[in-house]
Amino acid sequence: MSIRKKRPAADRRAQIIGEARRNRERRAQTYREQALKIHPWICARCGREFAGKRLRELTVHHKDHNHDNNPPDGSNWELLCLYCHDNEHARDLDAEWYSGPAQDREEPSSTYRPFEGLDALLKGKK
Repeated sequence: MSIRKKRPAADRRAQIIGEARRNRERRAQTYREQALKIHPWICARCGREFAGKRLRELTVHHKDHNHDNNPPDGSNWELLCLYCHDNEHARDLDAEWYSGPAQDREEPSSTYRPFEGLDALLKGKK
């Protein structure tokens, strides 16, 4: 019986997620189409030209990273190829990590300390 109770909630969750994805795609299509009309079909970083089927590899990058800021003149957009777009976001993540204070950074994943206690062992032998 517990399976039946969870089923409607899972269906409702899937429905909400599907609706959110459709809305995001619909919103993206409108500003993507506008950006493709305004800007030349060239990656703003690497300069590669795109046409035909390869046009789908050209993405719209929001300069201020706010996907709701879509001015009709396209001043917040730049067209980037998939690779340059991924690189742009990776550089931002790296910059955030390095710009923060050292105490806010995560510790390395390795906790093994091979020489821990070595000084005590050496002092004990003398």
